Amino acid sequence: MTLDFDDPARAAEQARAFTMRTPVDAVFGVDDDTTVLGVHLAAALGLPHNPVDAVLAARDKYRQRILLAGAGLPVPAFALHRFDDDLTARARVAPYPCVLKPTRLAASRGVIRANGPEEFLAAAARIRGILQDSDAAAACSAATEVFLVEQYVAGEEVALEGLLEEGALRVLAVFDKPDPLDGPFFEETIYVTPSRHDPGRQRDMAITAERAALALGLERGPVHVELRVNDRGVWLIELAARPIGGRCSAVLRFGADGTASLEELLLRRALGLPVTSYDREPRAAAVMMIPTPIAGTLRAVEGVEAARAVPLVEDVVITAHPGQQLVPIPEGSRYLGFIFARGWAPADVERAVRAAHNCLAVLFA
Repeated sequence: MTLDFDDPARAAEQARAFTMRTPVDAVFGVDDDTTVLGVHLAAALGLPHNPVDAVLAARDKYRQRILLAGAGLPVPAFALHRFDDDLTARARVAPYPCVLKPTRLAASRGVIRANGPEEFLAAAARIRGILQDSDAAAACSAATEVFLVEQYVAGEEVALEGLLEEGALRVLAVFDKPDPLDGPFFEETIYVTPSRHDPGRQRDMAITAERAALALGLERGPVHVELRVNDRGVWLIELAARPIGGRCSAVLRFGADGTASLEELLLRRALGLPVTSYDREPRAAAVMMIPTPIAGTLRAVEGVEAARAVPLVEDVVITAHPGQQLVPIPEGSRYLGFIFARGWAPADVERAVRAAHNCLAVLFA
């Protein structure tokens, strides 16, 4: 079926008609948009699902901030502005350094740090241009006139992959992000698990993530949580009611033999089937999201076989294709591809993906 994401009622009718021919046991969303539509469909079909309002709150960064702050969670100071406000006045009183971002886009698209009024105004103009882009407007049609301003939180960034079961959080993995994410843009590159933070700090991360999920009203299913850690504790940056995005999920394997994928685990849980193990495999793992260095038309990516030959590297997957127009962060949201590595120590797999990346040469027309 092809479903209209902007018309959940019509999509629900299509789903009902489909289930008259083919029984459905669960509806499972895999990204931000399908997660929202998925709860509408599950509700219409009488299947287990999160509350619709909870998933919508996880999707909207401003609504999420209101609920998290109201629950007493450690979140940065924030304010919502309209592009037709007196932004010069807003820029004079912003809490510098601050971060400007759209309320509905993902993958760090449109997220920009400003250190003063001039940078604030430049960032606001740049975000407005991104939201007026046709594909961004389609993905973020309900939020093209506003942007969020947050006080910048210094510190190391981590990502937590978890699974909610009746409101209780089961941690599946904690990822370190070893590259500094200080701005002006916040393109993610390397994820490494297990985390090298001490067990006590990781417990704090899990507690913060669970409190955030409960504050939003989420009850079940996967969550992907972005956190910052500094000498003042653990800060909730963002929670998404979905699993880790796209091909990055291949970095996670479960069970002592590492044969179960994240997707298998989540689908088994959604269907009420037995899950052999929720424990991640014993080995360390890393994924690098290969950044787009410049805007242009991709001609070729050379050195892929040399990158694959780096010790501990499992695979190098180039997802961009020759002739494709590529745009880097913050306007763009697509990576050139992904590098995966596994070994017995986090530092080793981190070095492996960096070495593999150094083998690549990206050629533009």
